[in-house]
Amino acid sequence: MSQYADPSVLVDTQWLASHLNDPNIHIIEVDISPEPYKNAHIPGAIFWNFFRDLLLPDFKMNWDTGAFEKLMARSGITNDTTLIPYGSYPGTGAWIFWLLQVFGHKNVKVLNGGYQKWKSESRRLATELSTFSATDYRAKATDAGLRVLHDEVKASIGRSNCVLLDVRTLQEYSGEWFFDQPPKADQLTGHIPGAVHLDHILTLNEDGTFKSFDELKNLYTSKGITADKEVFPYCAIGGRSGYTWFVLKYLLDYPNVRNYDGSWNEWSRLPDVAIES
Repeated sequence: MSQYADPSVLVDTQWLASHLNDPNIHIIEVDISPEPYKNAHIPGAIFWNFFRDLLLPDFKMNWDTGAFEKLMARSGITNDTTLIPYGSYPGTGAWIFWLLQVFGHKNVKVLNGGYQKWKSESRRLATELSTFSATDYRAKATDAGLRVLHDEVKASIGRSNCVLLDVRTLQEYSGEWFFDQPPKADQLTGHIPGAVHLDHILTLNEDGTFKSFDELKNLYTSKGITADKEVFPYCAIGGRSGYTWFVLKYLLDYPNVRNYDGSWNEWSRLPDVAIES
């Protein structure tokens, strides 16, 4: 992993296996349902529900500092705890890395390969629920510099020094799907005008690990996504684009990347915005 711009943000499965009993490290499984966690999870991992703990009812991310502090406190996390997030969906760990950075929690590592690689190596799994004593967690001021809002996205359309990067599936980008299924009557599909499409999943090897530095660099530059430009990734609700922010910023050292976490969930509902399909 040393070829990446900042390899210190990654750990491999062997490293995690040797640190399962480290009291200063907390492992977090993030998923849409607790059932996979209850069936088998990395030993010591606590569970966060994607919808209940991180999103609002309208699927926008919950930026309430008080809610975040309560989540961290009941999870037994202090301001100095090192966190290792993962999930059953590829890229979950890197998205949570971005989210935690916005709230100022800097001690975060991404498990390269995630749960997929851990399980494929037949490493130890647990079924017992992990619990920790509550803490008194205090969040720092949110870092607005890691996000881009819809007004700036709208103003960036057509700018040669800025790339709007759609990292959803081709079916979502083309307008065939809204998120992961055909649209309902009130759901608009398509993409932001001029957006470059590059499915985030193309950055991963078959075993769930990140592709090499050279492979990633070639993947992005072949689409005109170069480090001299501002890059605004987006997806459906900001998760896959938060993952892409991590890849561009920490693995490739792109200096000007901000996540449009409002993404298609917000853009498709705004009045008087352009949509292409």
